[in-house]
Amino acid sequence: MKKKLIAILLAATCALTAGLTGCSGNAATSGTDESKTSDAQSTGDSSKESTGDSTAKSDVVAGFVYIGKINDGGYTQAHDAGRLAVEAMGVKTYYVEDVPETVADTKEAIQTLIDEGCNLIYTNSFGFMEGTDQMAKEHPDVKFAHCSGYMREDNMSTYFGKVYQARYLAGIVAGMKTQKNYIGYVAAKGIPEVIRGINAFTLGVQSVNPDAKVEVVFTDTWYDPTVEKQAALELLNKGVDIIAQHQDTTAPQVAAEEKGAYCIGYNFPTSDAAPKAYLTAACFDWKTFYTDDVKKAMDGTWTSRAYWEGLAANMTYLDKLTDLCAEGTQEKVDAAKKAIIDGTLEPFTGPLYDQEGNKKVEDGVKMTDDEIWNMNWFVKGVTGTIPA
Repeated sequence: MKKKLIAILLAATCALTAGLTGCSGNAATSGTDESKTSDAQSTGDSSKESTGDSTAKSDVVAGFVYIGKINDGGYTQAHDAGRLAVEAMGVKTYYVEDVPETVADTKEAIQTLIDEGCNLIYTNSFGFMEGTDQMAKEHPDVKFAHCSGYMREDNMSTYFGKVYQARYLAGIVAGMKTQKNYIGYVAAKGIPEVIRGINAFTLGVQSVNPDAKVEVVFTDTWYDPTVEKQAALELLNKGVDIIAQHQDTTAPQVAAEEKGAYCIGYNFPTSDAAPKAYLTAACFDWKTFYTDDVKKAMDGTWTSRAYWEGLAANMTYLDKLTDLCAEGTQEKVDAAKKAIIDGTLEPFTGPLYDQEGNKKVEDGVKMTDDEIWNMNWFVKGVTGTIPA
């Protein structure tokens, strides 16, 4: 597999310094397998960084390990928008894209970044957790942050967004729009990150349409357009009239449009993928975290932490509603968003029941962040089985 490593050096005049012929760095090889090479490319001149605290900027070199490609139209592209915001601060950044979720591949990608001088490294997928943790222990002088996991060290943070809040709002959109009271959801893995999103979405649906049901199909993939489109088609052929998703591709949305149904995206605004079907999307704004974390590294205040913020911090948001949404939807969404931000609405407040009708949360009781983070059961109204 070929991995691409790109170095971005800001405020550059590459065309001038290279005689208008472009510029590139040296190729870097990671591991012993010659098929696993990293193409290092420089797009700037490190001697021409933006003004400010030049010592701090030159000391911080940020690296990013990505599960997908930076143009995937979803999860990784959303993360890379955050990297570009870091770059705009005058910080040198590198990334490795399309990295498999194995310990060996994670460590190899991280080592490639360390070899390039990165001393602040972000890994953006749950499956990178163990490899990141091992490298943090092996490199105590390097700062790490892992997205969506739970392992932490003195030099390793965790970070994620409370996208379940935006999913609750997306559920309101779906609940207002469905004509069949039958909504499909294409899900990736049977882990708490995915489960709480499905539950929040379903609770949002039920808040405006108690009769609606949500059927879930798991793909065991994060990024496989063929598999994910097929899963959406399976649901559409059963009669759902809206498709939601926890996937890194737009394939489920494309399937919805092809079948004359509607869709709700994830990660990134993707109205162009299925303009005749797209209602909205539950999105991340990763620059909120990345710029804050890099600033802390630059000013010497960085410490290991568990970062998990949502609508109030602008870490997550609901994309603007399209004209395809039902009348009155914007008002319902705005009211719920305001209530979540001011703390008067927590989607996971009892009474909550599981699929079998067992009471899981007592009346008026709000689930704690830890309970929400570790959620491993479906709420009443969800059809589907969590894979082992």
